[in-house]
Amino acid sequence: MVAVKKLTWTITGIQDKHYENEVRHLMRLKHPNIVQLVGYCSETEKELVQHNGKYVYAEKSERLLCLEYLPKGNLCNHISDECSGLDWGTRYKIIKDICYGLYYLHEEWQASTPIIHRDLKPANILLDNNMVPKIADFGLSRLFGEEQTRTITKKFLGHRGYMAPEYLNRGIITKELDIFSLGVVIIEIMTGHKHYPYKDETSSSQGFIDLVLKKWRNRLQKENTVGHRSRETHCQQIRMCIEIGLLCVKYERAERPTIRQIIKKLTWGAAECRNNEREVRSPRT
Repeated sequence: MVAVKKLTWTITGIQDKHYENEVRHLMRLKHPNIVQLVGYCSETEKELVQHNGKYVYAEKSERLLCLEYLPKGNLCNHISDECSGLDWGTRYKIIKDICYGLYYLHEEWQASTPIIHRDLKPANILLDNNMVPKIADFGLSRLFGEEQTRTITKKFLGHRGYMAPEYLNRGIITKELDIFSLGVVIIEIMTGHKHYPYKDETSSSQGFIDLVLKKWRNRLQKENTVGHRSRETHCQQIRMCIEIGLLCVKYERAERPTIRQIIKKLTWGAAECRNNEREVRSPRT
């Protein structure tokens, strides 16, 4: 079973050769946290349109992408509230896997020409039966050529709630744009909303971290599904993730971490949590 996506932008002037080359290029991307593009088709038909007061036949092209089918739908359906729905372990794994997928697009695929998503948000993160997240709708700008990309940029491709200020204000497109969106997604996964301290207000940020941590600590205690040691490990993970999220939404793009730095922090943090838990279980005598 596959999912079919119909390209909805105006595609006048896009050469079939360019389109096919780019689709074949994107089909080579393979990663557990990236939606696999498995095929494509293109059809041109004549349509009766009005031109200079007269009806004439014009060619109308439609391009369809065939994608890996993900039965659990998008992430929006699962993160409406931090106090219900997915448990922390599942949310933590989703956060890490989204980061791995973005790392692949930015650093692993072709470091010299990274794929910048431009529209990373929960609606573009799909889930399989095991709740493994996969980033969708990446690389669409590659299918439209330079001129079409400029047009899309002027129309602000993306959802404003996840868009970096430099993109909103000046249309600047860099990897830091995706990092900003990633930060908003992480915050939303943890809190159920996109609200966060604005423009690096240190006191607000610390208060925000404390509030999120308090809510999760209360939820973990009420659920009582894990022991005290595991709860403390979860709380360390929660603090680490919310700190990463806030770093990602820094107003100045130069102050945001790279996806490589985020992966490094997640890896180090996971090891630190395991070591702390091991020390608690086996205290030195």
